[in-house]
Amino acid sequence: MVMVDRFSKMAHFVPCHTTDDATQIANLYFKEIVKLHGIPKSMVSDWDTKFLSHFWLTLWRRMGTHLKFSTTCHPQTDGQIEVTNRTLGTLLRALVKKNIKEWDELLPHAEFAFNRAPSKATGLSPFQIVYGQNPRAPWDLIPIPTPTKFSWEVEKRSKEIQDLHFHIWERIEKFNTQAMNQANKHKKNVQYQPGDLV
Repeated sequence: MVMVDRFSKMAHFVPCHTTDDATQIANLYFKEIVKLHGIPKSMVSDWDTKFLSHFWLTLWRRMGTHLKFSTTCHPQTDGQIEVTNRTLGTLLRALVKKNIKEWDELLPHAEFAFNRAPSKATGLSPFQIVYGQNPRAPWDLIPIPTPTKFSWEVEKRSKEIQDLHFHIWERIEKFNTQAMNQANKHKKNVQYQPGDLV
């Protein structure tokens, strides 16, 4: 389940099952999102039966959240999620490689990297918008003096996390550049004057 804040562009990626019903999805939403950001004023979702169920509609009506739905023949209505899904797919394909069954363990790394990368729309990372600064990443850590008992496993794991986050950051930057180039490929710079028919 992918959720994106329309303002900050902060995304959360929550592993779930396609068989989860509206109650389980609502529990996941409260467990992963409401505890961090509170109750939303409005929410846009697709036409999945989970989001059209009586339970889901009644729950959010009682919470005072206005529900909006993307149109079935025009899913671009919720374009932010579409873009985020494409980016997440690209990240997971790069990260998962042969360990297909471990994709859910890589979601926290992908989420951290996604939220630390600058958004095209805002020019800032979601972390900067929400918290005022980017959190420290593994590559920001200052080397500490080597203790008398050195653990090679810790060194190896920290290096893996550093490499993983750096790789994700590079992939997001590359993807954003490609998406921007593709989007601007067919755009014409047209200047309008007052009174022109458009």
